[in-house]
Formats: sequence, C-alpha cells, structure tokens
Amino acid sequence: MKKIMLFIAGVALLASCKTNQLYLNVVEPAPVTIPQDVKNAGIINRYLPTDESKVIDAIDRTLSLEGKNLDKDGAAESINGLKEELSANERFAEVKVIDDIKFKTPKLTVFPAPLTWEIVDMICREQSVDALFALEKYDTDTHIDYSTSKREVKTPLGNIPAIEHHANMQTVVKTGWRIYYPAGKAILDEYIYNESINFSGSGINPLVAAAALIGRKDAVNQVSNKAGRGYAIRILPYQIRVTRDYFVKGTGNFKVAKRRAQMGKWNEAAELWEKETDNGKGKIAGRACYNMAIINEINGDLDAALKWAQKSYEDYNNKLALHYTRILENRKYKNEVLNQQ
Repeated sequence: MKKIMLFIAGVALLASCKTNQLYLNVVEPAPVTIPQDVKNAGIINRYLPTDESKVIDAIDRTLSLEGKNLDKDGAAESINGLKEELSANERFAEVKVIDDIKFKTPKLTVFPAPLTWEIVDMICREQSVDALFALEKYDTDTHIDYSTSKREVKTPLGNIPAIEHHANMQTVVKTGWRIYYPAGKAILDEYIYNESINFSGSGINPLVAAAALIGRKDAVNQVSNKAGRGYAIRILPYQIRVTRDYFVKGTGNFKVAKRRAQMGKWNEAAELWEKETDNGKGKIAGRACYNMAIINEINGDLDAALKWAQKSYEDYNNKLALHYTRILENRKYKNEVLNQQ
C-alpha cells in the first residue's frame, strides 16, 4: 500500500475560529479487486456481429454514417489500449491478447450473456492465464446536423450577401467490459464506458463545411484506445484529497502549535498537543486528544488515530471526534481492501 502523503495546500480559518483545516492525500482502493493469485492476464475481443445481426448492422452503419471497418478498428484499438495499460502495471507477470479465437456476439443487446465457465476454463488453461479481460461490446453511434446561415462576404466589388454552411457531427463510442476469474467462478467486474467526440465545420459551401469531419476515424480510434486504458485503471488504487479540521485555540500551547503546523512542523506541534491531553479542563483535553488523532493519521498510524479520536469523544464528549471516528473506521476498512490489491 502506498504511504499516505501530506499535502498542505493552505490553511483555511473556519467561522468558529477554533479550528483550522488541512488537506491530506489518501489512497483509495481500486473499484475492482483482482485476487492476488492472478499473475497472468488474457484479453479477448468478443465484438463481432452474429449472422442474424449483420443486416441490421449494415443499416446502422448507413444511417449513422459509420465508415468502413470503423467499429472493427475501434474495438481493436480498445484492446490495444487495455493491453498497453495492463502491461505497464507491475501487478501482472504477463498480459497477452488472445486473438486466435473468433467470437460472435449479438450486437443489439445492451450487454451480451457471459461466457460459460467451461469456455473460460478452456481458454485460460490453454493460454496459461489466470483471468480474462473481455471486450464484450463495442459500438459507435453518429449523428450529424446540417444548417445554414446568412453572412456577408468581402469581394473587390464590396460586401455581398452569402449563405454559410455548417456541419456538426457527434460520435459516441460505447464499450462494455467483463473480467472473468475462473478459479473462483466469479465475474469480477462488468462495466460500460461511453465517450463522445464532437466535430464541426463551416464554409461557403457544403464541401468546405464537411472538410472538418475527415479526420473522424482517427479520432474514434484515439478515444477507443483511451477507453481501453481507462478500463485498465479500474484495477489500480488511486489518490483523493480530503480535508481535516484540527483545533488551534484553547491554551498557549495550542497557539504555538498552530504556528508550527503552519510551518509544516507537525510532529513538533503534536508535542504541544500531547501536553494538553491531561489538561484539567475537559474541553481542552478533548481538543488535544482529537488533534493527536489527526497527527497519527498524518503519520499513517490509523489504529493510534482511532484510539485518540475515541478517547476524545468517550471521555470528553467532543462532538467533532465522533464524526472523525467514523471516518477513521472507514479508512481502516478500505486499507484492508488495499492490502488485498
């Protein structure tokens, strides 16, 4: 698990003037957990219209202005993007594209039925892989709008009225993914990713207006590659920035600790907070215990942070500490998930 990094992006004084705010970068578990025994991954492309959908697919290409092999090439780019991103991940010893098996999947379904486990087991056994990443669905939908408007064109004879032509086209790239884990007979993930691309052009005649649409296929391939890479990232932990409040008022030690914290000397600030944990005034001791929870979270010790937060609430009725204990308990749970990733 990556070490928590502290990022002080500035101190925001709250309306109560009792607390300041700091920012922490914390590591969140990946949306998808891949079992640790998965060392080799295979990638399959199930996109290929069945015979019964070929006629409708041809109509779809005509009505949506899809170019020749646009979907086929785009699906291949999604596979390439997935492989490149997974190969760069040290999580796997080997990532291979299994392209010698020809699948036929009905294109019209929102999501095709999963492969049987007999087929998954056979592929994994023959290809020596532990899990299958499958592009289950790929499609592009294109819509074009055409319009005209009046304008004036400068000529040697002066400005003359003319008609300007406008062409606007939107293409939506749709991909659907699954991860098969044969050892556990489990589908680890099902995910649909949509990305849209917009093109527009204008000119004094329709040909000039449509010129901007010529590079559409290359753009579709780029977005398709991005979709594959984006799906691969779902198995990676990621960082988010969160905020935490800490007390800065109560005694002289709190005031000095505030200035030390502002200078990034958090452990020195904690030395002063710890002195106040035995303060005779319950409110002061509760704030000090709460701040000790904060410094322990900063240093990555969630167990100690939780104990201090619980003490702040249970012994001194610090309401902020009750909310903080819930945050820390949730972080501990997520860390357990992280340790499996």
